[in-house]
Amino acid sequence: MKRIVTLQDISCVGRCSITVALPVISAMGVECGILPTAVLSTHTMFHTFTCKDLSDQIAPIADAWEREEITFDAIYTGYLASAEQSAQVCDFFDRFTTPGNLVLVDPAMADNGLLYPAFDSGFPAEMAKVCAKADVIMPNITEACLLTGMPYKTSYDEAYIRELLEKLLALGCKTAVLTGVSFEEGKLGVVYLDQGGSSFSYFTRHCPQSYHGTGDLYSSTVLGGLMRGLSLGSALSLAADFVVTCIEATSTAENARWYAVEFESQIPKLCAMLEEHIRAENRALNSVGDTVFTK
Repeated sequence: MKRIVTLQDISCVGRCSITVALPVISAMGVECGILPTAVLSTHTMFHTFTCKDLSDQIAPIADAWEREEITFDAIYTGYLASAEQSAQVCDFFDRFTTPGNLVLVDPAMADNGLLYPAFDSGFPAEMAKVCAKADVIMPNITEACLLTGMPYKTSYDEAYIRELLEKLLALGCKTAVLTGVSFEEGKLGVVYLDQGGSSFSYFTRHCPQSYHGTGDLYSSTVLGGLMRGLSLGSALSLAADFVVTCIEATSTAENARWYAVEFESQIPKLCAMLEEHIRAENRALNSVGDTVFTK
């Protein structure tokens, strides 16, 4: 069984970050270790919440893992509590990245044209240093603009998206994945470009509802798929379809706005979808044009 570690916060109530990553990745048949960056009483959509920064625990935990010679098949980062933690994560990469493992970074720091309130204007530059060390980065359009200095647009064409992807690759990552892309009304999807020039896109229906934690759900599902041997394109499309499934299930749930996207009831569907993608990959083992991450 593959073993990954995720570095992001824990929200004790509310579905986001580790609260999503741990059950989803585990359900996909992958061991999920955690290194919490902070502990929150709830996610930040609640009116009142507490937050305990765990920066002082990152290095001691990493030291203990090194002494035990613990290794990981993938390292996955999400929300970081501060610019200082960006430097700590870069150090963690240097210590635990191997020729055979995968580093996936979700630079969770902004949406809808705005940086999250917890961060100042200097934070994107620090996150760019984290992205530079990654095999795969998965920003949304707002995050991509902050990382690259490109202007944020709500109306755009394919040339704009291509330029964003090229500038993301210039940060140093091997593959840039851009989420939340739409070229036509009613469709939303994902596009990637890698350093070798390979590209991929996948679009599904655009749900009118918006819930906290869908980005974490998406990234976690992608990583689980990659660890089960899916190509990146297959993992991205699996994750997109699963997030839509969860949004549609959540739309009828009471208090969904507060507690975020309801994925737990949909886990059996995820497992079935994953197995179908694995079977499809096996049938098309010799297909050309997709990227399988075996470093």
